[in-house]
Amino acid sequence: MLMDIIAFVLFFVAALVGFLAGAIYYRMRFALWLKRYEKEVREEAVKKSRAVLGGKFAEQMAAYLPGFDYDPTEARFIGSPIDFVVFDGLAKGDLKKIVFVEVKTGSSSLSARENAVKNAVKNKRVEWKEMRIGEI
Repeated sequence: MLMDIIAFVLFFVAALVGFLAGAIYYRMRFALWLKRYEKEVREEAVKKSRAVLGGKFAEQMAAYLPGFDYDPTEARFIGSPIDFVVFDGLAKGDLKKIVFVEVKTGSSSLSARENAVKNAVKNKRVEWKEMRIGEI
């Protein structure tokens, strides 16, 4: 019985020492890796951040760029899950249609959420709801 307890304690201590040694070893390896690649990792993060910010800026300015097929005063930027809702013809008092516009830059493609909105519109799963609230 005493030998079993001693064996268990020795096993537990050995396992703890092994765990701590492994943790120290891998922490040192990570520190060396970080020292070696930190500059590249940071540069890549900045590059990706600039691309995302550039894309967001382009999305918001798209209504004022050549190739936007609608009057910019009729476009409302909402950003998510799609970029614009356009009320085509409303500025002239002759609303022709309401258009959902998603702006993409480069080779980016629609996200799952954007595809869901596209499919809902294409399948005519769109409706009007009027909400009235009392005086506050």
